[in-house]
Amino acid sequence: MALIQAFYHVLERPTMLGVWAGMMLFLVPIWVAFAIGILVGWFWKPQWASKGTEKLSCSVSKASASSSYSSSSWTADYGKDKGQLSVSPAEYEDCSTSQLPEEKPNVVTEDDLEHLCGLVEMKDGGPPWIQMMDRSTPNMSYQAWRRDPKQGPPQYRSSSVFEDATPEIVRDFFWDDEFRSNWDDMLLSSTTIEECPTTGTMIVQWTRKFPFFCKDREYIIGRRIWESGRTYYCVTQGVPCPSVPRRDTPRRVDLYYSSWCIRAVESKKGTGQLTACEVLLFHHEEMGIPWEIAKLGVRKGMWGTVKKIEPGLRAYQKARASGAPLSRPAFMAHINSKISSEYLRSFGGNDTLAGTQISSTSDKPSGANISKLLIFGGAVLLACSLDRGLLTKAVIFGVARRFANMGNR
Repeated sequence: MALIQAFYHVLERPTMLGVWAGMMLFLVPIWVAFAIGILVGWFWKPQWASKGTEKLSCSVSKASASSSYSSSSWTADYGKDKGQLSVSPAEYEDCSTSQLPEEKPNVVTEDDLEHLCGLVEMKDGGPPWIQMMDRSTPNMSYQAWRRDPKQGPPQYRSSSVFEDATPEIVRDFFWDDEFRSNWDDMLLSSTTIEECPTTGTMIVQWTRKFPFFCKDREYIIGRRIWESGRTYYCVTQGVPCPSVPRRDTPRRVDLYYSSWCIRAVESKKGTGQLTACEVLLFHHEEMGIPWEIAKLGVRKGMWGTVKKIEPGLRAYQKARASGAPLSRPAFMAHINSKISSEYLRSFGGNDTLAGTQISSTSDKPSGANISKLLIFGGAVLLACSLDRGLLTKAVIFGVARRFANMGNR
């Protein structure tokens, strides 16, 4: 009861400075007790917890050994090892179908293609898109939009137009995990887990670097390409993979969707020729970071990231023009499912959905939201640095939300 009275006494201070000074004095004992509890919990652990961990580690080790043996057999069938990252297409063509592993079940299906087509044609029935950015360089133009669905993380839509580029080279560029590290500094590692020689479907494992106060993230991605008259529908999304056990670090991202449509468009240089290439990207993921903080980070870092893509593409074009061999991921991009325009129009479900609109409202934070973003920013820094479980994070974010909501009263 005395604690509550002290809190109300702080709020009754006549000046803002007095309120903040009182709040600091009020919170210091709480933070000291909290820090002591964290230290005690950090260094003390009962023996029964250690035994459970040992049993889990033993089972995971067995699964990892089995998975490693399977992966090595798969690699041997394709003649790919760590010492040979890139080989020529002729070497792949020499492999007969009998030498390839049996066809794997599709983790990316026509239903996923239909969903991507609905996004491209803006007939998915989702909320309107809010424009975030419209920037350009001499050889690239970029536009980006965002929308907030009723459930799930924020969704992003972008249109990148690259001058003097073909859809095929852009398709290979985005599929080439080995070359990606030359321009994507967030990608720490990539590994192919499975691939289907019939449909070109791949399951890959990515590890991406996150800011210093957060753990790196792991992605298990299923991906596949459909082609319709030099228009490429590329679906990449998170898929389950029991053969790859979860780890504490990096933290796995289960909800992940990043798909794009690549097609030739008329050059903006006024030539009237289809010498440019447009990439329509649709992306969302659950990174384990509060959505408001994630939106702020995307807004601030988007253009800096996008600017690195165009120089990377030009370097990739030069490498391919000089006769550089295809990497295995780029070769797999050539194995795709051919579909007709009539087949795309057969997705009748799209016609019954309301067309998605693009709002003219810009996505700029108002002054009233700055304090909330600062509070949430401090909360995510604290939660990610402690990283001691969901309960701790829930308490921290709950307190931050209460303070942020005080401004609305």
